[in-house]
Amino acid sequence: MEKISKEQRSNIMRAIRSTNTKDEIRLAKALWHLGYRYRKNNRTIFGTPDLTFKKLKIAIFVDSEFFHGKDWETQKNRVKTNTEFWQKKIERNRQRDIEVNAYLESQNWKVLRFWSAEIEKNLEDCVIKIQSEIISRQNQRVLF
Repeated sequence: MEKISKEQRSNIMRAIRSTNTKDEIRLAKALWHLGYRYRKNNRTIFGTPDLTFKKLKIAIFVDSEFFHGKDWETQKNRVKTNTEFWQKKIERNRQRDIEVNAYLESQNWKVLRFWSAEIEKNLEDCVIKIQSEIISRQNQRVLF
């Protein structure tokens, strides 16, 4: 059991960033160094993706494991304080992710979602996946 006061917990949670997280920045810098140009947190795109290639219709999201509920069915009982609030919040986040994906895909966008840990451990694999999609989309544009 943790020995953290409500105030300390509040300060910890308040310090968590929603944009420009360490893993978003790592991914963005890796793509930038390869010569790819993108927009960050573009509010004109539904769902405000972390990175977008608008002409190619590629939206990239970097999701934190906690707030987006990775392995939620097995992890949801780990939340011990304010359980009802956090379960509702995370389940709504998961539902919103599904809605955003569905909308963007219906508009012919390619949605790529990465877990923060995935970027931390396998940045190169994530970049390769994005490069592959960029090349595929560029080739499609040439054909039409």
